[in-house]
Amino acid sequence: MKATLHVLLLQITFITFAQSAKILGIFHGYSGSHQHLGNKILLELAARGHQVTAIVQRKFAPKTANENYQPIMIEYDSYLKSKCVTTNDPLFHCSLSTNLYKSAERGLLDTISSTAGTGLVWTELFFNQTSVQNLLKSNQEFDMVILEEFLNDAFKGFCNFYTAHCVSVSVVGPSRFTNLQMGNPLNPSYMPEILSRYSSEMSFFQRLVNTFSIFFGVINFYWSILPKHNEILQKNFPGSPPITELFYRTSLMLLNSHVSVSSPVPLVPNMIEIGGFHLNTPKELPRDLQNYLDEAENGVIYFSMGSNLRGNDVEESKRNAIIKVFSQLKQRVLWKWENDTIPGQPDNVKLGKWLPQQDILGHPNIKLFVTHGGLLSIIETIYHGVPIVGIPIFGDQEMNMAVVEADGYGKLLRFSALTEETFRKALTEVLNNDKYKENAIRRSRIMHDQPMKPLDRAMFWIEYVLRHEGAPHLRTGALNLNWFQVLCLDVLTVIILIVASFIFSTYCIINVVSRGYLKKQIKIKKR
Repeated sequence: MKATLHVLLLQITFITFAQSAKILGIFHGYSGSHQHLGNKILLELAARGHQVTAIVQRKFAPKTANENYQPIMIEYDSYLKSKCVTTNDPLFHCSLSTNLYKSAERGLLDTISSTAGTGLVWTELFFNQTSVQNLLKSNQEFDMVILEEFLNDAFKGFCNFYTAHCVSVSVVGPSRFTNLQMGNPLNPSYMPEILSRYSSEMSFFQRLVNTFSIFFGVINFYWSILPKHNEILQKNFPGSPPITELFYRTSLMLLNSHVSVSSPVPLVPNMIEIGGFHLNTPKELPRDLQNYLDEAENGVIYFSMGSNLRGNDVEESKRNAIIKVFSQLKQRVLWKWENDTIPGQPDNVKLGKWLPQQDILGHPNIKLFVTHGGLLSIIETIYHGVPIVGIPIFGDQEMNMAVVEADGYGKLLRFSALTEETFRKALTEVLNNDKYKENAIRRSRIMHDQPMKPLDRAMFWIEYVLRHEGAPHLRTGALNLNWFQVLCLDVLTVIILIVASFIFSTYCIINVVSRGYLKKQIKIKKR
């Protein structure tokens, strides 16, 4: 009886501690989709009784009031507007969207190095915020720091500064960005470089390119990027341990992935997939949209290139090709467009500056989603079983669409190859071939078939880390080894030396015996 009471009291203690933790959340990315993911997790933690302090862009700060949620505002826009006038740095084009469309023309190695460099710029911008410096000068204490994992390794200094458990939330699935710090396998034979155009099904040549790309990315990271993050770290956290030490202290890595939309890969115990955690309960559509979708006898094609890409920045020839193809379809088209009208707008096309994407995709008359291939968009469309035509532009979108095409629920059309003919062919193929819809529905069933909701899974593991003081028992032993030990290069070297020594010794023995035998034969012949 006493033992049972002791266990009960211990459980109550754990629950009380988990419910009253002080948490600092940092989701710093410029993209609204990244901010949305952070808000979802941090607001849920606040609703569960945790005291949450969130560093968030002012324009993306949640409007929902919660006494347990305290925002610290940061702003990038004013700096970017001034910077784009005074520099030729392509990162600071007055139209970020234009620059992103141009990024579709970059080579893979250029993309890898420039993406890492962009991360350094955003990290510097973050620490230059007055509100961030004021936080560091305050006497606040935190039990846990939750970081957006996005090219911001200097942020690990917050965890050390507050002596807090470190949790990272990756806005994408497992990649070299996440696997290196968690000691997770990074096998280029079936794990594509996240900025590549490959799925897990690669030809020999693709595996060759993939291996070289990952190797280049890792070397560039350790020799060039990480030392620069260490400079930022030491500047803002004087006396901090080196970044090479803090880099491996992450207690938990939450991944925005799921086997329904991502290739299955091995994961160490403290890497948890929570893909789909941002999905909301379907809401009623505005009356005009509801009527537009309900009355579409031949269905509706939904077209959106996400929040960072503007239609106005697409070159005129490609935009006209899209409009002409849409005008020839029997389906209606719902197009996310930043203006009230578009030159040459067909009668079957309806525009919207902002559209409730999740609720639209849930409407039964949606036949096809034309998208940029962003991971959130793919998760949302598969949740509702809608096939895809993807036009990837930057980041992980190429890889995402390669996976979509390999899994058979969509068609990839590269932006550089976009013409009236290729666009029409892609739409016709997906609309008229039932296999795309069938595969989308099959993937949707896989996504829905889970023992608990992804957001609940995220909450469980975050609070698990709190209950178990950082959960060091989940850390893989690979983190205690050097890279050459992980690859068993030291063992292979010894084995090679032993085998070489054996071969050399055998050769010497045979050589000595042979010489002795030959000398003996010569003496016999002389007699």
